[in-house]
Amino acid sequence: MLLAAAAAGLTNKGVAALTYGLGAIGPGIGIGYLVGQSVQAMARQPESAGMVRTTMFLGIAFVEALALIGFVVFFLAGA
Repeated sequence: MLLAAAAAGLTNKGVAALTYGLGAIGPGIGIGYLVGQSVQAMARQPESAGMVRTTMFLGIAFVEALALIGFVVFFLAGA
């Protein structure tokens, strides 16, 4: 990929930005799926909404950590 990016005229920062942009797709899809399924579970069983909400926020934190790690790697690679 790096050779193809070099042939396209991208610099190291451009490659890092492209890589982070592609890496942010996964956590975005993951959070969307997680919240959608949590809302569906709360609608089906309102009495368990508290436990589902707590689990949802823990899942969001873990998925968001992946995006933050990608963000840090973006700055480390771009430097």
